[in-house]
Amino acid sequence: MITTYKASQHPPSLKDLSDQVRFLGSEGKIWLDEQRMLLIQVSMMASCRRELIEMLGVERAKGFFMRLGYQSGLKDAELARKLRPQGSDVEMFFTGPQLHSLKGMVNVRPQTIDIDLENGQFYADIEWQDSFEVENCQTENLHSDQPVCWMLLGYAISYSSFFLGRQIIYKEVSCRGCGDAHCRIIGKPAEQWDDAEEVMRYFQSDPIIDELQALQVQVANMRQRLQIEAGKFYGIGQSAVYRRTCALIDKVALGKASVLLLGETGVGKEVIARSLHLRSERAGGPFVALNCAAIPPDLIEAELFGVEKGAYTGAQQSRMGRFERANGGSLFLDEIVELTPRAQATLLRVLQEEELERVGDSQTRKVDVRVITATHEDLENAVKQGRFRADLFYRLNVFPVRIPALRERREDIPLLIEHFLEKLHASYKKKTLGLSDRALQVCLHYDWPGNIRELENLMERGVIITDENQSITVDALFPHSPQLAESIGLASDGRLVKSTLASGQDWIDTIIDSGIGLDGVEDALIQAAMERSQQNVSEAARLLGMTRPALAYRLKKSP
Repeated sequence: MITTYKASQHPPSLKDLSDQVRFLGSEGKIWLDEQRMLLIQVSMMASCRRELIEMLGVERAKGFFMRLGYQSGLKDAELARKLRPQGSDVEMFFTGPQLHSLKGMVNVRPQTIDIDLENGQFYADIEWQDSFEVENCQTENLHSDQPVCWMLLGYAISYSSFFLGRQIIYKEVSCRGCGDAHCRIIGKPAEQWDDAEEVMRYFQSDPIIDELQALQVQVANMRQRLQIEAGKFYGIGQSAVYRRTCALIDKVALGKASVLLLGETGVGKEVIARSLHLRSERAGGPFVALNCAAIPPDLIEAELFGVEKGAYTGAQQSRMGRFERANGGSLFLDEIVELTPRAQATLLRVLQEEELERVGDSQTRKVDVRVITATHEDLENAVKQGRFRADLFYRLNVFPVRIPALRERREDIPLLIEHFLEKLHASYKKKTLGLSDRALQVCLHYDWPGNIRELENLMERGVIITDENQSITVDALFPHSPQLAESIGLASDGRLVKSTLASGQDWIDTIIDSGIGLDGVEDALIQAAMERSQQNVSEAARLLGMTRPALAYRLKKSP
């Protein structure tokens, strides 16, 4: 039998429910029957709502609040059966809306309710007045184009579903939170809604950590692709001389011309070679690198051009050489001057004919490879000395590019240091405070005979030696070269500059010869002490061997 309630009827009294509320201030507890309750500010919930929306987005925040309301509705459905066991179907159902009102969440005004517990029939048309969630949105200026009473909706769905023993779904068909005149919900069994699954997905657990981890992987991949597209794969450097080098590489990258990279050991020739490959039309093909100086002379041909099984003792199976592996891409040959005369002749033929024969084989194989070579020696001198073939030199020297030494691009040193320290901190799982001011000054004036490779190795040494949250000192970088710690002196204008000072009387003579006055020396020392002490006057006074008032007086009188 269907029991119907109309808006004109009087709802059951709230007294039996309100009598169950007990405030035990002495114990710090509020009870609703046997459920412990909380009395919290609506403004706190408003702030929580804003933070969750900003943190998780609207859809995830909506799901969170609907699940929160759902759990509350289940608890109140159990309470309703306990408090009104003899009530009619409508009285039992009314307990949920009345508990909602009693908690100060919303004033529930049912318009029409049809209930048939025996047959599972249900229909509800309900108006919500003074919804706390609408007030939350208005307080925080959370404008929305969809209904906002999420927690109330979750409560209504779980309470009604528990009460009827079947899945009931409510929809908020109008809401003051998105500009409507009233908040109104319609409830029916799930099968009577076309989009029931869309509503129910809000009640499924939705852990964000898995998605965050997947996004981290995607971001890492995207960064790598953006790095390639933006050209940052050239390495670290903003100096004019380094940018000119990169501009030259840009000009030759798209073609197939051979490129000869010149420069001292450790300047980053392989980084430039890889950059050239990635900027070319062969970027999707392989990039293969080989240091010719690292291969024994009697094996270099097999390493470059491949070998057939049984070609020599130890050739247990046939294998491709670097040229075949680089087919369709680029081959980088470092220290090309170290090739044997026979390997040079074979390389010249491969470059001219674009075909090769493996060692111990007569079959010709076509290869399409762009060759990038590098050397720290003067190849022209090697040609004059008879150590390198002139015709091969001319074939490789189509587009020579000189990579500047690190001492020629000192303004890039701080960028390189920052780059290496970031990598090393992650690798060693420790965080230093970076280089001390003194250590940075020494690095800026050091000549770096080993170039970028030496800089990276010294940064690694510094990170290993230095304790967590401490600055990397000069001694950590140059433990066996104490003279470097004394290699920074004073210019006539008080600046710190590279010096060749030795111990003893030499430094005094140098200062006198430079024409620096006593006031200039004093000002420079005070400035250096203040910088080292991070503007702590007491600490600076200790470094200078004077009292704090005396230093404060000099600071006050200095311009």
